[in-house]
Amino acid sequence: LGMAAPASLQRSVVSPAGRHTASLIFLHGSGDTGQGARAWIKQILNQDMAFQHIKVIYPTAPARPYTPMKGAFSNVWFDRYKICNDCPEHIESIDSMCRGLTDLINDEVKNGIAKNRILVGGFSMGGGMAMHLAYRFHQDLAGVFALSSFLNKDSAVYQALKKNESALPELFQCHGTADELVLYSWGEETNKMLKSLGVSVSLHTFPNLNHELNRTEIEKLKSWIVKKLPVEAPKAN
Repeated sequence: LGMAAPASLQRSVVSPAGRHTASLIFLHGSGDTGQGARAWIKQILNQDMAFQHIKVIYPTAPARPYTPMKGAFSNVWFDRYKICNDCPEHIESIDSMCRGLTDLINDEVKNGIAKNRILVGGFSMGGGMAMHLAYRFHQDLAGVFALSSFLNKDSAVYQALKKNESALPELFQCHGTADELVLYSWGEETNKMLKSLGVSVSLHTFPNLNHELNRTEIEKLKSWIVKKLPVEAPKAN
């Protein structure tokens, strides 16, 4: 029978208050869940990150053995040899998850949402995953956001963009200067590399912020989301 298709990803969904015309996929950090990421943001904002017209989807990465945790099972989007920016990427696990997340994007397209009305992004490893997904496989998405994230120095993303001619999704990046897990310099280097490869980028720096999210950052993200996915005027009959 060969490899079975990966089961569809579990997800926590915040429905739009009004007519659904755009979708946002938020990928959690390593070891978390979609439900956990949603609850974390809800705690920071004192309410769900919700919109009039945008459906917010928080999928959960399936549990898999994770090398930095000595092979213990963890909800991670892909494996890593170690948490550093100058080691090779675990490309097999990245690519297999890109297939699972492509199914999620296709579900939204089947619901009538155009690719250029879908944003992907996430926190930490989730942001790294989103950059692979968009810049290697879905260059027609509305945009990408990466919060406290990075790409390895010789990332497959950079290789793909070196050959690229088409317009690319804009990148919205945030990073705390006090991050001790994913160094600020790694995020900054990722931003510079993508910019040099033709991506329109922004990098919002948060002094004294460690490997975490804060309210100012999420408010900035929300403003950018609405800018990239504005409310559509109802079509005249």
